[in-house]
Amino acid sequence: MDELLALVAIGAFVTAALTVPAGFGLSTILTPLVLVLMPPHEAVAVVAIVHGAHNAGKLALLWENVDFTAFRRYGVWLVFGSITGATLQSQVPQKPLLGILGLALMILPILTISERWTGYRIPEANDRFGGFGSGFMGGLSGHQGALRSMFLSKRIPDKMSYAATASILALCVDLSRIPVYLAYRSSEIYSHLSLILILVVSALIGARVGKRWLNSLESELIRNGVMIGIMLSGAMYLLEAAS
Repeated sequence: MDELLALVAIGAFVTAALTVPAGFGLSTILTPLVLVLMPPHEAVAVVAIVHGAHNAGKLALLWENVDFTAFRRYGVWLVFGSITGATLQSQVPQKPLLGILGLALMILPILTISERWTGYRIPEANDRFGGFGSGFMGGLSGHQGALRSMFLSKRIPDKMSYAATASILALCVDLSRIPVYLAYRSSEIYSHLSLILILVVSALIGARVGKRWLNSLESELIRNGVMIGIMLSGAMYLLEAAS
């Protein structure tokens, strides 16, 4: 068990570092690792707390680069969608939840890739739907980043501003969904406080390393790698749900 905890902590550190330039992916890659230790509902809630701490750490490092115009355009809809999704998540049985996670993780990367192939730019008038959809998926499954990236990456081409704005938007989702998870599953979450603390520390250290990578590595290369990880995770969830 100690070896498994160490592996999950290392995974949190590496993933946290990679997702600073990518702008998304921490929940997507960390959730399968945490699922080895606990059931899906608890895993989503535990990863949400780690995700929130990671985004708070990133935001503190990148605050001066936040695009507040984009924040105002997405923020309210993100929070509304997040609360709705988190409330529904607490009512969905385990196997269907895994199925929802798997489908989302298979479909969202395909949508992102198809946007690159076609060159289609999502109209800004639809940003409210992107905000709600991203928040809803974040609350339901924790996987908000891929959908948010579809709407945000074309609006904010500067990689520092993109990473900073993605962080504050993701933090809005985390701060709105975590209280809902606590309301439904507080005892299960509290039973994992030691693990949460270890993962939070790993994620915060990873965020600092990731800021250095943000200046030196190609964000597009990292996003493509994260996309592959997302689809592999989705396939694993679908197999588990069908078993």
